[in-house]
Amino acid sequence: MEKRTQHMLAVDLGAASGRAVLGRFDGERMEMQEVHRFETPIVEGDGHIRWDIHAIEKEIGIGLQAALAEAPGLRSVSVDSWGVDYVSLDADGSPVCLPYCYRDHRLDGVMETVCETVPPEDIYECTGIYFLPINTLYQLVADREEGLQAAHCLTMADYFNHRLGGRRAVEVSLASTTQMMDVHTRQWAAPLMRTLGLDPGPWPEIVPSGTIMGPLHGHPAIAVIATCSHDTALAVAAAPAVDPGVSWAYISCGTWSLFGVERATPVVTPEALAAGFTNEAGLDGSIRLLKNLTGLWVLQECAREWGGVAWDALEEEARTAPSMGVVVDLEDPRFLHRDGMEERLLDALRENGSLLPASRGALCRLIVESIADSYRRALADLERVTGQGIDVLHLMGGGSQNSLLCALTAQVCNRPVVAGPVEATALGNVLIQLRTLGALPHGVSLREASARSCNVRTYVPGSQVV
Repeated sequence: MEKRTQHMLAVDLGAASGRAVLGRFDGERMEMQEVHRFETPIVEGDGHIRWDIHAIEKEIGIGLQAALAEAPGLRSVSVDSWGVDYVSLDADGSPVCLPYCYRDHRLDGVMETVCETVPPEDIYECTGIYFLPINTLYQLVADREEGLQAAHCLTMADYFNHRLGGRRAVEVSLASTTQMMDVHTRQWAAPLMRTLGLDPGPWPEIVPSGTIMGPLHGHPAIAVIATCSHDTALAVAAAPAVDPGVSWAYISCGTWSLFGVERATPVVTPEALAAGFTNEAGLDGSIRLLKNLTGLWVLQECAREWGGVAWDALEEEARTAPSMGVVVDLEDPRFLHRDGMEERLLDALRENGSLLPASRGALCRLIVESIADSYRRALADLERVTGQGIDVLHLMGGGSQNSLLCALTAQVCNRPVVAGPVEATALGNVLIQLRTLGALPHGVSLREASARSCNVRTYVPGSQVV
């Protein structure tokens, strides 16, 4: 009997771009087809940066219609996104305003003020989340100071899942990024919120990964599913790591890089806090112990300032440029914001007494080498904090296409780097949908299905880096 092909749609919202990816599962492997891609729309004005959620919703609609045209028998859809940002809604469920982008300057100094009220160690022990000035906790404090009130709040992906037809709820992986979820109970940390003058009331229930939220508006046979609403959680779920005898860490590399391991329990020790590790919720009750690193953001901003140069061209220029023999700490807060990125890089070099790059390619190589060096430092910290040696690095996401970055990472970390899948987030999204619908073959794990469905390339230490 011929197996019926299953169709699922992943809407993957990134801080730089969004994509609608149709998954086709033939019973053995998942084929992925990008049916729509768009730049994530933002609105800049009055000194603020906001997400244009109305334009994003229109783009999601375009992707959904494209998917239905390709697969009229579509079974389900799920939206995922970056963390920390959220939509404030009034009593009728309409947005109070366009949501702020986490790179907005209104957050300057807020985290420091919060930590004067509640000891950082107490916040970390409760939430397991490391201190980044962009965290939702500090955004809500800024809202309070500005007098912004909401009847309901939803994190980004969960807002769009709600708009598609799902009920109001926040999926656990995205809830964990807010620094407002108790990492031990997986419920909102209401006492912490109240201590800071924040009302937990607008925040709805936290639901597990793989929850069916409701039927798609106008299509009762299509389910809206909260898979893992956080993009990194999906990428980790799709890591093609199937050898139980190999200890591995993941690098999910996009605008941000997330470097870590999957664990059963959180690590909230003083050593983990001092090293900058965060404990985010993952699939099936897991914890993603990780460090947030800058990733491709600095290179993306430089490319934007240069008029949108093609990525392939920049990689080739970097590959042929000689190494400057220095790196820049891309975790410096000066690199968090938009505009003037190239000049900030040059300022960092001047402050260190370094020579300046002789070409655009040399600057690009400096950035890539600096990203790889951040991975080297994160690996050393990870092994020290966990007491666990790492055999292999799984580098997934858009950065896995950059062969120079992959080769440099293998070299400086002295570990094999398995690069791919590129669309790890979308693959994890559709595979969790498949499993939620009960259509994953019996006895086949999600990671085994991922390994069957993607092509990877391995970079070994000692390979020539040109």
